[in-house]
Amino acid sequence: MKRKYRDNGAYGALLDEYEKSVDELKDLVSKISFENLSKIVDHETKDEDCRSIQTILAHVVQSGYTYVISIRNHQGESLDYKDKVVLDNAEDYNIELSKMMDYTILMMSDYPNMELDESDNSKKLITRWGQMYSNEQLIEHAIVHIMRHRRQIERFLLKMVGVSTK
Repeated sequence: MKRKYRDNGAYGALLDEYEKSVDELKDLVSKISFENLSKIVDHETKDEDCRSIQTILAHVVQSGYTYVISIRNHQGESLDYKDKVVLDNAEDYNIELSKMMDYTILMMSDYPNMELDESDNSKKLITRWGQMYSNEQLIEHAIVHIMRHRRQIERFLLKMVGVSTK
């Protein structure tokens, strides 16, 4: 895992922590076999994005793009959201996670003076799922989203007989 320790204040902290969470997820994903990637682990959930490691990762990648596109659109762009793509192997997911992180870094570089914190609710963005966030809150949500699903994948692997996350 490589830490950059970017020196641009809150922007740097957010990007470093996001990259750290993505790298931790990629490290975990790199250990997952094809069989375990696609195996349905949660037969009870009504959430289609949480049945297998494969569906979780497809959701995580799409969500990462959704956060950036939401911020870009809030900055005045007019971008379409990306469709979810289900991939067949862990290596492809790691490539897509890297691309998603690069897309986030590009957005932060394209908007170096973007206001991160906003207390005026009328200036906050409203997500596709109806939540109101400042740009900073949405990026923080993106970081924790990765961490929550990494933990979920670790727990899925523990449910599979003989699979270690170490």
